[in-house]
Amino acid sequence: LLQCVPLIPEAQAVLDLVDQLPEQVQKGKFPVIAIEGLDATGKTTVTQSVSDTLGAVLSKSPPACISQWRKVFDDEPTIIRRAFYSLGNYIAASEIAEESTKSPVILDRYWHSTATYAIATEVTGGIQYLPPAHHPIYQWPCDLLKPDLVLLLTVSPEERLRRMEGRGMERTREEAELEANSVFRQKVEVCYQRMEDPACHVVDASPSREKVLQMVLSIIQNNCN
Repeated sequence: LLQCVPLIPEAQAVLDLVDQLPEQVQKGKFPVIAIEGLDATGKTTVTQSVSDTLGAVLSKSPPACISQWRKVFDDEPTIIRRAFYSLGNYIAASEIAEESTKSPVILDRYWHSTATYAIATEVTGGIQYLPPAHHPIYQWPCDLLKPDLVLLLTVSPEERLRRMEGRGMERTREEAELEANSVFRQKVEVCYQRMEDPACHVVDASPSREKVLQMVLSIIQNNCN
């Protein structure tokens, strides 16, 4: 991003925020729960419902303080886009640390999204060319605040497409790639499943909203005592 500053002024603004971060952030006593999944798997609905039910703070990555620049970086080459989203996780972590001292925190996407899309983009060919399971690339970064639980919402490709068409969603470059390239989508899904420490708890998000919410709350109760 430093090299981009002359061409992308917003890069300097992101770096300024990173420079203000404390060297080490500690999670508070309340649980931090990240909810992952491709678009149209129900993330927005589930994160809002879980947050309301638990009286939790609802947070996103990238956080609000830099999300206004997403469009700028989404139009840039992959390596620049990845740098923006990676740093977004570290900026979010600082906010999560503070909020988790006061209440539970529900995160709409976090590091696993950044990593899975990056790996799937960088690896050419099919899923057989992905790094094998238990490769270090699937490990959580040692210097990033770790959530207590990660939930991965999944629906079938057909159901996801039906939901997207029903909502008339504007698609990002990566979403368009997911629809046009089933191999890319498979690589993203396999990478999610190979993530470790913490691994993803897979949740079938096909049933009704109420049923999915019940399943999610049950997993949280069993894993975040």
